[in-house]
Amino acid sequence: MTMRKRHCRSRNSARDGFIIVAVLWILIALATLASIYSIYVGNSALALSVMDDGLQAEELVSTSAELTAYRLTVPTKERRPTRGGFSFRLDRANVVVSFSSETARIDLNAAPKPLLAGLFAALGASNDNADQYADRIIGWRTTPKPNAQGDEAALYRAAGLAYLPRGAPFAHANELWLVQGLPPALVRRAMPFVTVYSGRPEINIFDAPATVIAALPGMTPARLNNFLAQRETVSPEPESISRLLGDQPNSTAEGSSAFRLRIHIAFDNGWQTRSEVVILLDATDQPFHVLSWRNDIDADPDQPQIATRLR
Repeated sequence: MTMRKRHCRSRNSARDGFIIVAVLWILIALATLASIYSIYVGNSALALSVMDDGLQAEELVSTSAELTAYRLTVPTKERRPTRGGFSFRLDRANVVVSFSSETARIDLNAAPKPLLAGLFAALGASNDNADQYADRIIGWRTTPKPNAQGDEAALYRAAGLAYLPRGAPFAHANELWLVQGLPPALVRRAMPFVTVYSGRPEINIFDAPATVIAALPGMTPARLNNFLAQRETVSPEPESISRLLGDQPNSTAEGSSAFRLRIHIAFDNGWQTRSEVVILLDATDQPFHVLSWRNDIDADPDQPQIATRLR
């Protein structure tokens, strides 16, 4: 009888030990699942937070464009500023906006050859190469003549390219990367200074960065430095141009209906983003049209610097 009791007690102890081990394994598994779940929830919350910031950033960019359009359409077209800036706070973000007319850049579709060649020379190309690069741009945007000898398309075929020149105006400044014969490093340096939205052959010398002004025919370093030292103190009038630069048919003090906005958004949680938007005013059906929109642009030091005060 005693032996039977000992055997039962031993069997019960083994079963109890197995149950305890099983319970411990279950608790460990539950703890692991809880840990994984907490990590998943945390990552999901972070992703949702970033997504929420991204959606808010898009709304803030839209708001910035609307506010800029309002500031530019309230004055008459003749008195419209060509550049300026402002800042505002909305919800949990600070927003800084600067804007400038597209005449601060060289229009790839409207600029004459001397201005295009001057830009490449200002960026380091030799005069001979700069002239050739300007010819390639003009060849890209020019409609070919029937039965033309030595047409532009032949250069692209000879280079083994899988495409031909557009034979029409540039649709976007990024097409400059496709122009045959232009060194990529030179294109990269030129991109901050060109546009397809100005529609004018001239540049606004009171808003343009130094590199663009240096592209003007006959511009020397001494004359450029002298002009840059004076332009903030003179009135942006045609008379000022002739007094400071002499006869410069490729220069103007006027703007265009297209404006480029650079928008810096800083959220309270530390996340920041920069966007660049080009808008067109004077539309018939809407206050403005968005021509271009780029998010998450870099704070590129080579970008033209736009003043944050009205002119």
